[in-house]
Amino acid sequence: MAHDEPLHKSLIRDTTAYFAYTLLATTLGPFQFGFHLAELNAPQDVLTCKSSSLRQSSLPGSLPDCIPMNTPQFSVVNSIFTLGGLIGALSAGPSCNKYGRLLTMRLTTISFVLGSALEALATNISLMCVGRLISGLGCGAAIVVVPIYIAETAPPKEKGLFGAFTQISINIGILVAQLLGYFLSKDNLWRIILAVAGIMGLIQLAALFLVPESPKWLAEHRSPQDARQILRRIRGHKADIDAEVKAWNIDATDDDISEEEALLSAPPGSHPAPNPKAAAASTTGIWEAFTHPAYQPAIIAVVAVMFAQQLTGINSIVMYSVSLLSSLLPTTASLLIVFVSALNVVVTTLCAPLSDKIGRKTCILLSIAGMGTCSVLLAVALLLSIKPLAAIATLVFVAAFAVGLGPVPFILANELVGPEAVGATQSCGLAANWIATFLVSQFFPIVDSALGGQGKVYFVFAGFAAVLGGFIAWWVPETKGKSGVEEVWGRREARERME
Repeated sequence: MAHDEPLHKSLIRDTTAYFAYTLLATTLGPFQFGFHLAELNAPQDVLTCKSSSLRQSSLPGSLPDCIPMNTPQFSVVNSIFTLGGLIGALSAGPSCNKYGRLLTMRLTTISFVLGSALEALATNISLMCVGRLISGLGCGAAIVVVPIYIAETAPPKEKGLFGAFTQISINIGILVAQLLGYFLSKDNLWRIILAVAGIMGLIQLAALFLVPESPKWLAEHRSPQDARQILRRIRGHKADIDAEVKAWNIDATDDDISEEEALLSAPPGSHPAPNPKAAAASTTGIWEAFTHPAYQPAIIAVVAVMFAQQLTGINSIVMYSVSLLSSLLPTTASLLIVFVSALNVVVTTLCAPLSDKIGRKTCILLSIAGMGTCSVLLAVALLLSIKPLAAIATLVFVAAFAVGLGPVPFILANELVGPEAVGATQSCGLAANWIATFLVSQFFPIVDSALGGQGKVYFVFAGFAAVLGGFIAWWVPETKGKSGVEEVWGRREARERME
């Protein structure tokens, strides 16, 4: 096969309807993450009793139209979601390694349904916080396990492209939340916004019953034969899967089982019993990975990129942009953020193949440079009340995020360590992501106020972009086109094998 084969041809050849279904069903988890991040942005003033719509449409019943809270209290309600996310991220790595990717994803849907129900029916700050915390548990776990699942089921030549679907789904969740907020931020109709996430959780739970376990996980922990047949179903009956199966380093052949029998014996969503002939798969725990010299460089790299994703300020736009821009753009702030969210989806989708073409590291550095520059421009625009510059800087800021910092961090863990430590490394990285998200969601309003408002806080984000961009350029290796972990880190064994 020619190396310069057009992308659309390889996609048509490698993407089956069944894989497309599994991709759609599993990425409803990251959708929840984006949705919950943005769900309180547009209705903030209505929810907190600071304003109400001129139209008096509301839901019948005794639920209050709003929940009185001041800015610090609202910051707690917003940021407690990230505490749940941190707990979920730390627990998801060990869970998906021990019990499987599929079971872990199913468990996240319970958090989505229960947490969203509590949020939608909340009558006080405490109930709202509990609901946000539970929703965060599911979201934290989802953005650990879903990228791993996609990396283990996506066609090898398009892993970067399909890996970007985690961020695309997050962005779609943000867009849907902002769009619902634009139309439903009146009286207690904001409760419908929060209830939608619960409905989506039920839909995902049903959809996951037709999704198979990760073939790679099955091969390592249960039945290599079933794993091979599931991979065959995902790739299509005419696909050559021998190279992928060989990469598992596990005997996945069985002369006594025909392909048809194996297909019948491993229905979608089933978990075969442990197979004594399967190789014992050693997995690395979080603490072991964190302290082991062989994994520390990768963990530092993943954590640095995850910090960069959040500390360059993207969630200040996702969570607080309506209130931030309302003083400068009082009539168009909500609509602008809908356009910003839509742009985020479009640019992330268009740039999805970019990391496979110019490299993961290049995309990240371009993204950081663009966001840092736009942070300075946005600060200047808000400080000097330049409306066109504020709008343009916001749009380009989000577009720059979509180029690299949005999609690429979620696929790095799978390329910087071996399969035995992917779960632990992903959990460490996502834990760092949630900590940084908490810092932004909790302290952005406070720091902005302490600096006198008017967008000066974006100079701080520009400083983070400069520092983190420099560190990533120095420390993080390029993974595009590398045959394995040893080659990624330039270790002697890989060089000797290549000679």
